[in-house]
Amino acid sequence: MALDWTRIARRAASIVAGATALVLVAGSALRADTSEPSARLLSVSGQGEVRAAPNQAVLSAGVVTNAKTAAAALAANTRAMNAVFATLKAAGVADKDMQTADFSVQPQYASTNSSSSGQQRIIGYQVTNNVSVTVEDLNRLGATLDALVSSGANSIGDVGLAIRDPKPLLAQARAAAVADAIAKAQVLAKAAGVALGPITSISESGYESPRPMNKMMAMRAMPDIAVPVAAGEQSVTAGVTITWEIR
Repeated sequence: MALDWTRIARRAASIVAGATALVLVAGSALRADTSEPSARLLSVSGQGEVRAAPNQAVLSAGVVTNAKTAAAALAANTRAMNAVFATLKAAGVADKDMQTADFSVQPQYASTNSSSSGQQRIIGYQVTNNVSVTVEDLNRLGATLDALVSSGANSIGDVGLAIRDPKPLLAQARAAAVADAIAKAQVLAKAAGVALGPITSISESGYESPRPMNKMMAMRAMPDIAVPVAAGEQSVTAGVTITWEIR
C-alpha cells in the first residue's frame, strides 16, 4: 500500500506546533511564578517653620530736584546727593551697602499740551537720584532715617526688614519638616496596622526664605520727629516628602 506523504507531513507539522505552544505556555508560567510582588509604599509630606527677628533693613533714599535747565537741575541734585552720602557714612553705613538704584533726567512740560506750532513746550527739567541702602544695625535705623531727611533727602521709599543670613534657619526648618513627616507616617502606619520599612526616597517639596516685611513709609519732611521701628519676626519654611516601604 502506498504511503500518503502529504498526510504524514501535515500530521508532523501539527505535532510540532502543539509542542511549541506548550513550551511558550510553560515559559510564561515560569516567568509569572518567579516575578516579585510590587512593594507597598507610604508617602507622607511634612512641613517645618522657624521664626526669628530680622537683623537688617533695606531702604531707598534719594533726591528729586527741578530747575529750568538740565545742567542746573543736575548740579543741584549732585550737591544734595553728596550731602546724603556723607550723612549715610556718618551714620555708619559702609560703601558696599550703598548702591545707586535709579537715576534719571526728565524734561518737564507746560500744563497746556502744545504750543502754537503743535509741539510740547519744555519749561524745565527734573533730576531723580535714588540709592538703595542696607542698614546692618537695626538700632541705628531710626536715627539714619532722621539724618537722611535732615540732610536733604526728599524721596524716601519703603523700609523693608530682613534676615541677613537665612541659611541656618532654613536648615532648622528642613530638619523640622523631616521630623513632621516621620511623626505623621508613624501615626498613619499604626492606624492602618502596618509597620514602616526602610525609606525609599526623600524629596524637598518647597521652601521659602524670609522676604522683607514690616514695611513702613518714611516721613519726608519732619526731621524733629524720631522714627520708631518695630522689628517683629519673620518666618522661614520648608517642606519634604518621604516615602517608606510598609510591611
